[in-house]
Amino acid sequence: MLMKYPDVSQQTGTDAGLAAVLRMAVGRLARRLRAQRPDSSLSLGQGAVLFALARHGTMTPGALAEYEKVQPPSMTRIVSALEERGLVRRMKHPDDRRQQLVELTDEGALLVQSDQQRREAWLTQRLAELTREEKATLRTAAEILNRLSRS
Repeated sequence: MLMKYPDVSQQTGTDAGLAAVLRMAVGRLARRLRAQRPDSSLSLGQGAVLFALARHGTMTPGALAEYEKVQPPSMTRIVSALEERGLVRRMKHPDDRRQQLVELTDEGALLVQSDQQRREAWLTQRLAELTREEKATLRTAAEILNRLSRS
């Protein structure tokens, strides 16, 4: 049986209702943004690792696993798949030969840049359809969502 959802204005009256509406809206937006990806053959985990390396620079697989909240064996598989595709490379840690470092290759950096440009272009077009007040609301909401995502 298909479940019907109440009107959004009724749902947002409580924290639980707001959470449900927010989850659905953020999920839909994330799916729309994912649809703009130039390389849909990458898994979400692989894409997240590429973006983490682009944002933070060279990292150990352990630091990547901690940052992405996955188990080290899962990160090892992700890094291996990305390395096979030529998007990242591993190298020995200069201070601790038991560890490795992972960094983006030029091809990986170009893929991240292309991905960001396509998604931001799509979102910029959507934002152009909004009023000045709606954009101001979204700026405030973006700050709050960033704070929630770090908690």
